[in-house]
Amino acid sequence: MNTPSKYDPLKARKKRRKVIHGINISICVIIAAMFAIMFLTPIILTVTNSFMGASEISSNYGSVFARSEKGGRVFISEKVNLKFIPDMVSGSQYLTVLFKSPDYLFKFWNSVILVVPIVGFQLFVALLAAYGFTRYRGKIREIIFFGYIILTLMPYQVTLVPNFLVSNWLGIIDTRWAIWLPGIFSPFAVYLLTKNMRKIPSSFIEAAKIDGAGEWQIFSKICAPLCKGALCSVAILIFIDYWNMVEQPIILLSDEALHPLSVFLSKINSGEIGLAFAVATIYMIPSLLIFLYGEDYLVEGITFQSGIKG
Repeated sequence: MNTPSKYDPLKARKKRRKVIHGINISICVIIAAMFAIMFLTPIILTVTNSFMGASEISSNYGSVFARSEKGGRVFISEKVNLKFIPDMVSGSQYLTVLFKSPDYLFKFWNSVILVVPIVGFQLFVALLAAYGFTRYRGKIREIIFFGYIILTLMPYQVTLVPNFLVSNWLGIIDTRWAIWLPGIFSPFAVYLLTKNMRKIPSSFIEAAKIDGAGEWQIFSKICAPLCKGALCSVAILIFIDYWNMVEQPIILLSDEALHPLSVFLSKINSGEIGLAFAVATIYMIPSLLIFLYGEDYLVEGITFQSGIKG
């Protein structure tokens, strides 16, 4: 005769916790998937619509980009048809952007010329400043560092007028230097690299001093290599920030020939919506590639791990 199994409250409680834990994970995954779809939808629409013909774009989104006779926007009364898959795939938009109309590529290289020097030199200047804030402490340096933090918290629109006045005084308005100089000496990278470099154990530096290392050797052989993750993450953030800049070129560069593609995109007229999709897709590629390549460094640098493992 089989004896009935005894009820084990401990096992039942563990089983109940596993079920609740599984339900919580499932809910979190569903919520994360919903947010991912919401954020990815505009990108997917931009890429897929860039392969649509002009007539198909007009039939689907014509009411969105319609204008009145006076040039203003009109009230949208028609239903907009969001299409993810074109009826007929066409590469005519990319053919026009890459070969038939050089203005787009010219503006693209304007963006590269403006952004790459800012990223490189801002990292160099910030790395030197961060080393100074890390190695030499004092009230004056802490006040200066606090000033850097205040400037970091300010949006760029607040400092745009002072930048314009200083650039005008230096005589660099309508030149690329008006964009380069404020970008190179931006306090954002200094703050992040200083917080990261201060997490390097002082024993590393003391051991290097005992071995006879000078300040430059300590900087180049110890501090800079251990901040590799932070450097990569800051480089990504700087690139994305200045790659999408709009206010600075509009205010500081009156010559449209010097404007980057980010400014030029907003000026594409309603008859070139297909080209706008194609240009926007091309413009997204550098940012996406850099982000995908440095994703691990980005997370590591923001969390200030300094590349040091126990």
